[in-house]
Amino acid sequence: MKTENKNREIRIEKVVLSIGGTAEGLEKGVKLLKLLTEKTPAKMKSHKRIPAFGVRPKLEVGAVVTIRKNTKEMLKRMLTAIENKLKRKQIAVNNFSFGIKEYIEIPGIDYQRDIGIIGLDVTVVFKRAGRRVRFKKIKPGKIPARQRIPKEEIIKFMEDNFQTRFT
Repeated sequence: MKTENKNREIRIEKVVLSIGGTAEGLEKGVKLLKLLTEKTPAKMKSHKRIPAFGVRPKLEVGAVVTIRKNTKEMLKRMLTAIENKLKRKQIAVNNFSFGIKEYIEIPGIDYQRDIGIIGLDVTVVFKRAGRRVRFKKIKPGKIPARQRIPKEEIIKFMEDNFQTRFT
């Protein structure tokens, strides 16, 4: 009898919630991320100048929160907002991303007058055991291609564990 290799098992490494915006829109986004996660979001700064959007270097243009604990519960809530449907083109190697148009679609979240109606992006990153070898300070290791998680395995994992439908 052949047993499955535990090191080949797929796990959710983190769920990242992000919102883009400047000035007042960014402050609303920060409030929303605090409301959703009870964590303090980090603000992202621009590095380039884009005159068409009024962006200059070191201008705060987004907020992001990374969730590493209770990722399954957070992912279930976010998937119900999009009715557990994903497109195959939203999946990449080791991760997938999707957007939520309005935060009021998330179950358990009511409309907040001071925030208004805004959306957010959700990125889910997967890993296998042994990935930490890349991040060691002394003698970091290389990750072989077989350690990466292809689209097909992510699709199977999501269908089995979250009953997600793909189009």
